[in-house]
Amino acid sequence: MTLSLAVAASTSALQLQAQETQDTMVVVGSRTPTEISPIPGAVWVVEEEELQQQIRSGQTLKSALGKLIPGFDFGSSTNRTSFAQNFRGRDALVMIDGVSLNNSRSLSRQFDSIDPFNIARIEVLSGASSLYGGGATGGIINIVTKKGDAGGPRFESEIGLTSGFNNSDDLDKRAAQSIAGGNDKAQGRLAVAVQENGWFYDADGDIITPDIAQSGLQGNRSVDVMGSLSVDLGDTQRLDFTAQYYNSSFEGDKGLYYPNYTTGSTYSEQIQGSEVRDGYESDVDAETDRIYLNANYHNRSLLGQEFYVQAYHRQESSVFHPFPGTSTFTISEQNTDLTGAKAAFTANISDPFSLTYGIDLSREEFDSKRYTLAVSEGGLDLDQVSVLDPYYPAFEADTYAGFVQADYQLTPQLLLSGGARFEQTDVDVAPQGGNDGGENDYDVSLFNAKALYDFENGQQAWLAYTQGFEIPDIAKAYRGVSFDISSNPVDGIKTEQIEAGWRLSNGDWQTQIAAYYSWSDKDIGYLYSDSDENIEIGVTTIDKDVRTYGVEGQVQRFVGQNWSFGSNFNWVRSEEKRDGEWVKASVTEASLPTATIFGEWSDLDTRARLQASRAFSIEDDAGYEIDGFITVDVIASQDTDYGTFSLGIDNLLNEDYTTIWGQRAAVFYEVYGADSLWDLQGRGRTYSLTWSHQY
Repeated sequence: MTLSLAVAASTSALQLQAQETQDTMVVVGSRTPTEISPIPGAVWVVEEEELQQQIRSGQTLKSALGKLIPGFDFGSSTNRTSFAQNFRGRDALVMIDGVSLNNSRSLSRQFDSIDPFNIARIEVLSGASSLYGGGATGGIINIVTKKGDAGGPRFESEIGLTSGFNNSDDLDKRAAQSIAGGNDKAQGRLAVAVQENGWFYDADGDIITPDIAQSGLQGNRSVDVMGSLSVDLGDTQRLDFTAQYYNSSFEGDKGLYYPNYTTGSTYSEQIQGSEVRDGYESDVDAETDRIYLNANYHNRSLLGQEFYVQAYHRQESSVFHPFPGTSTFTISEQNTDLTGAKAAFTANISDPFSLTYGIDLSREEFDSKRYTLAVSEGGLDLDQVSVLDPYYPAFEADTYAGFVQADYQLTPQLLLSGGARFEQTDVDVAPQGGNDGGENDYDVSLFNAKALYDFENGQQAWLAYTQGFEIPDIAKAYRGVSFDISSNPVDGIKTEQIEAGWRLSNGDWQTQIAAYYSWSDKDIGYLYSDSDENIEIGVTTIDKDVRTYGVEGQVQRFVGQNWSFGSNFNWVRSEEKRDGEWVKASVTEASLPTATIFGEWSDLDTRARLQASRAFSIEDDAGYEIDGFITVDVIASQDTDYGTFSLGIDNLLNEDYTTIWGQRAAVFYEVYGADSLWDLQGRGRTYSLTWSHQY
C-alpha cells in the first residue's frame, strides 16, 4: 500500500491505480525491490506523469520535488544549488539508480545532474535511514532512470518553450529525443535532452540578480546524453548497464557590473550598486560536468537466495560563479571521483522470516583549484591570471560497510523489522600550505527497529526508530594553515529519529501522515580567521543538542468520474539547546513549514490542475526572519493524434517574493555588505508550452 502521487488520465483510472500501487516495487525501503505495503515508514513515489506535469509548467527538478514531496523544502527554479533545501529539517541523500550524488565536500548540486526527460519515477523514503550510510539523516530521494523494453523501435520526442514575455532574452528552450527497443534477450534506450535558458525576470519585470555564491541557471545550457542496455542471461539472471554524460554550463553574455569596484574605499562600497549588463566575458564560468557509469547484476536464485551486485563510477567537476574580491575576482573548481560496489542477498529463512544482508565499498577522491581573474569594465571582463592548486586540501575517503535487515511476520497483521549497519570511513588528507595533512577514521554503528500493523481494511500504522549518519565537509574541515587533523579530528554526526505514521488507500482516498522527532548531540561549527572573525576558514563538529520535529503528509480525495482534490504539507520546527534552554535554530539551517493544495479535473484525453503552494514565515532566536510566500500554478494538457500539448502558467498571480535560498544567503553573506547582491527574487509569471509525443 502506498500514497501514490501519480496523476492518471481519469478518476476511474486514478482509483484503479491507487489500488494497483499497493504492489508498487521500490528499493528505498529495504535496499532490494520490495512492495511498499510491508515498509514501516513514510514512502512516496513520484511517477513520471506527475513529475512531467510540473516540469512542463516551468519548474526545475528540485523545485518540482519541493511541491510534490511532503517534508522536502521548497526549492528555487532560478539557481542550480539545493543548498539548505532540507528534508525534515536535515540533509537528504540523493541518488540516481542507487548511486549517491552526495559528496564529502558539500556542493549541493545533486539535482543539477539529470534532465527530467530521462526520469522514469522517483522513490522517496522520509526520515533518517541506517541502510544507506552517510548523508541519509533527513530522507532519501532515489531517481530511477528510464530503460528500454522489448519491441519497437519506440521513439519519444519533446519540444518546449517558457517565457514571461518581459524581454526578448526572457525565453527558455528545450528539446529531447529518445529511441528505445529490443527483443526478449536485450533491450536498450538512447536519449539526448538539451535545455537553453534565457534570463529570468521577477514579478515587477526586473531582471533577477545572478547568484554569485552558489551559481544560477540564467543564461545556462544543459545537455544530458543517457544510454542503457539490459541483457537477460537466462531464466534467473539479468545484467543492466547505464551510462550518462551531463553538462550544465553558463553560456550567457550578461553579468554583474560593479560601478564602484575601482573607486570604493571599502569592500562594501566596491560591490555596492551592482547591476546586470550586457557585454560579459570571462575565461572561466560556472559549470557542472558529470560522467556516470552503472552496472547491475541480478540473480534470482544464487545459493537459494536473491542476489544483487552493483558497480558504479561517478566523475564530476563543479565550477562556481566569479566572486568579487578586493582587487581580483576568484572562481573555485572542485572535482570528485566516486567509485564503488554494492552487494546484497535476500533470503527467506522461513515463511514468516526474511533476511537481507550485504556490503558496500567505495572510494571518493577530491581535488580543487581556484582561479584568480583580473578585472576590467567593472567586472564585465574577467581574464585569468593565476591558478591556486590545491585550493582545498585534496583527500581520499575509503568506506567499508556491512548491513543486515530482518523482517518477521509475527501475526498476519503485525510485521516486525530491525537491522544494523556498521560503517568505517578512512580519510587520507593531502598536505596544503601549513597543513601537514594526515589521516582520520570514522566508525559508526547504526540501528533501526520498526513495527507495522495492517488493519486489513486499507489502513496501516507504523512505529519506527532509526539512525542516520553524516561526516562534515572534509575539505573545509582541513583547509587552512592554523590547524591540522591532529588538532581538529572532526567527529561524525549521528542523528536518531522516532516516527509514527498512518496510511489509508482505497478507491476514494489516498492518505499518508507521519509525525517525527529527530535529535543529535553534535552539530557543525565554523572556524574563523584569527585576524578577522568574519572570515570563515573551516568547519568542525561541536557538542550541541539539536532537534527537529514535525508532521508531514498528503491527503487526496477522488470525487465522481473526473475530479480529485488534495493537499500535501509539512509542519516542522528546528531547535538547538543554548544555556540549558531550547531555542529556535538559525534561519540559515531551519526548514520552513510548507503546504500545497491542489484540484484536478481529467478525462481520457484532457487534464487540468490548479495548485497553490505556501511557505510559512519563520524567525530564529537571533531575530533573523525568512518571509513566507504563496505561489499559484495552473497546468493543462490535451492528448491528440499528433502528440500531447501542455500549457503551464507558473506563479499565476505574479507574486513578488524573495526565494528561500535568497533570504538565507542574505544572512550568510551579510558580512560582505551590498544587500542587493543577495536579493535573489523568485521568477514572476511565466508561460510554458510543450509538445511531447511517444510513437
